[in-house]
Amino acid sequence: MANTPYPESYYAASANAVPPRPALQDDVETDVCVIGAGYTGLSSALFLLENGFKVTVLEAAKVGFGASGRNGGQIVNSYSRDIDVIERSVGPRQAQLLGQMAFEGGRIIRERVAKYNIQCDLKDGGVFAAITAKQLGHLESQKRLWERFGHSQLELLDQTRIRDVVACEHYVGGLLDMSGGHIHPLNLALGEAAAVESLGGTIYEQSPAVRIERGANPVVHTPQGKVRAKFIIVAGNAYLGNLVPELAAKSMPCGTQVITTEPLSEALAKSLLPQDYCVEDCNYLLDYYRLTGDKRLVFGGGVVYGARDPANIEAIIRPKMLKAFPQLKDVKIDYAWTGNFLLTLSRLPQVGRLGDNIYYSQGCSGHGVTYTHLAGKVLAEALRGQAERFDAFADLPHYPFPGGQLLRTPFAALGAWYYGLRDRFGY
Repeated sequence: MANTPYPESYYAASANAVPPRPALQDDVETDVCVIGAGYTGLSSALFLLENGFKVTVLEAAKVGFGASGRNGGQIVNSYSRDIDVIERSVGPRQAQLLGQMAFEGGRIIRERVAKYNIQCDLKDGGVFAAITAKQLGHLESQKRLWERFGHSQLELLDQTRIRDVVACEHYVGGLLDMSGGHIHPLNLALGEAAAVESLGGTIYEQSPAVRIERGANPVVHTPQGKVRAKFIIVAGNAYLGNLVPELAAKSMPCGTQVITTEPLSEALAKSLLPQDYCVEDCNYLLDYYRLTGDKRLVFGGGVVYGARDPANIEAIIRPKMLKAFPQLKDVKIDYAWTGNFLLTLSRLPQVGRLGDNIYYSQGCSGHGVTYTHLAGKVLAEALRGQAERFDAFADLPHYPFPGGQLLRTPFAALGAWYYGLRDRFGY
């Protein structure tokens, strides 16, 4: 069987050393079989192991191979749709539950890092940067909304104050969330995988799930083995393929592109981001960036609908970086890569159960770093019979993309073009 390596990214090049993990080559029995060793799967496995379950994790490639090991590394709270929008759709009671959970994922990450001594360059502080007065007004409303749900580590930044945290001339203000922050995302996943194994969990790499045999005791088949379980958690997200056909119609894999500079001088790095916060702007098609532990700038943005890999990632993203920081015009780009996330039409995660014993969570729609850690806890609660928080997500309405799988990509691209125009002209 082919060995699938990590993509050539800065994260893979700077990953902490870990022992190789075997492929499944036998038949095993477990309480819970988790499909996917990204954040959702690892978070689920950790919470289940901490509550006495026997857990086996199957990973098609390597731990953190997908979005968990390729993303921008930003801890961003809430969801891709804000809580007031959710409330208008589902009513106050369900929205209240979801609002209470909106800031939990970041706390879980920090708890995991502290409890299991995970070395992932964790830094506090994230900024939402407004390019227009309208965007700044939205951030003012968002601050009030988040404070309504008990989230208080927020500071509204005016045009003078935002210059203290980011040396970009385009911003009219912003919102600083000190419970946001940034991490080395692959090292976080690797540290969580080590924590899973420290508690007796088993992770098999290079072991894709190729078929699920459903029933009272479902069986997950891999090319060279199988896992019989009481429960299955499907956590493949944008890399699931067609393993579970019911989950494919209401979501679409999308690609986002990231570049990383050569190491910057201490003075240059500090001049760009004096407080070492991460930043994302408020456009629909947003740009995001941060400094790494070794003072490189990680800069991401853009969306490719249908998850194609662009031929020249640097040509797409470098102009965006230079628009924000023209002072980097002579800086070399050392790494460029793409990674897929899963988009839903509602831009809210899809959570549910198939039959009595197959659970799933997917479709973070760009807010995966924090949501996936919450999802693991919520899924583990459901398997323990505590389903109120699980049901708050499972009851969210979801719809297929217009035109089905054949036309979902052009329809989504058309929508993005429209919102891109709105970004450009400040509507």
